[in-house]
Amino acid sequence: MASTTDPTAPATRILTALEAGLPRMLDDIGQLVRTESPSEDPAAVADCARTVAGLGTRLTGTEPEWLDGSGRPALRWRFGSGDRVLLLGHFDTVWPVGSLATHPFGITGGRLTGPGCFDMKAGVAQLFHALSVLDDLDGVSVLLTGDEEIGAPASRALIEAEARRTRAVLVLEASENGALKTVRKGVSSYGLGIAGRAAHAGLEPHRGVNTTTELAHQILALSALADPATGTTVTPTVASSGTTRNTVPDAARLLVDVRVETAAEQDRVDRAVRALRPVTEGASLTFTGGPDRPPLSADASAELFELAREQGAELGLGALRGVAVGGASDGNLTAGVGTPTLDGLGAVGGGAHADDEHVLVAELPRRTALVARLVTALLRQSPTGSGGATG
Repeated sequence: MASTTDPTAPATRILTALEAGLPRMLDDIGQLVRTESPSEDPAAVADCARTVAGLGTRLTGTEPEWLDGSGRPALRWRFGSGDRVLLLGHFDTVWPVGSLATHPFGITGGRLTGPGCFDMKAGVAQLFHALSVLDDLDGVSVLLTGDEEIGAPASRALIEAEARRTRAVLVLEASENGALKTVRKGVSSYGLGIAGRAAHAGLEPHRGVNTTTELAHQILALSALADPATGTTVTPTVASSGTTRNTVPDAARLLVDVRVETAAEQDRVDRAVRALRPVTEGASLTFTGGPDRPPLSADASAELFELAREQGAELGLGALRGVAVGGASDGNLTAGVGTPTLDGLGAVGGGAHADDEHVLVAELPRRTALVARLVTALLRQSPTGSGGATG
């Protein structure tokens, strides 16, 4: 077969090859979607890992390393040195086992549907199909995990270590309305426990320390930490207090979601949260949690985004767009250790985590070709070239 990675060959040769292979790519996505893999079900995740391993082995000719993930295995491929570019993704989903009964895999009117198809089973298939049209993978590594949707508790250290040894990271998460994700907010998560004192609400409410009242004070104080001017959101979410209508409640619980655009804002909010004090006399506060994922800043993605725009133009994809999003991914972790990271290179579609989750079939070869061209361009760069870490 003629080389598809010859830098002098037309970029569209890769696209033509991937368009010809689209039926097989659709079959592969279907197999992944039908292998349900909710993060909270380690057995299902492990079963999906076996499917992913088989797919990757068939398309690259190399078997993966199986890495322990506290029951949710991660899969790693290293080709040659594996230290030039890391392709990153996950195969777990938010959809419980049995979702196929109500959301079956299917393709209708150019839309591919099924639980987890957009986030991000299609991206996993695209990743391997992109590598399958390249002749030389020396310098490429692939890491696919099974716990991204629950915050990567087992795979975080692995992701960060793999990112530190590579010069650039391409994340095959789904796009945002077709746009690449050049900025992702950082995430902090807090739990607030409030302790008070119970009393009869009718006979002697004055003897109680009302945690519902204190909860209201703290919700307002936490909400006031948001700063729309800097994009910082502080959102109280799940709240509970009390047990019966006629009892002054003695315990309350609150969960808080924080999203920030900068590390400085993440630190400011963290210090402010920990400085909160009870308003109600006799009440006490206990905070758990803190900063979880650092922001993926525009600086971390800028050079890779420009490279993607160049490669997209050569492929005839039109002007690629970049967008800032509030959701986090494992790309936040790779950017957090200082490795240039570009996210949102996977499927074009919409409805992540929702009933209308879908992938646009026509865009699959186009975005897969973009990934292949990006990998090729990064492998051609010198060790100190644009778009890669030099430290």
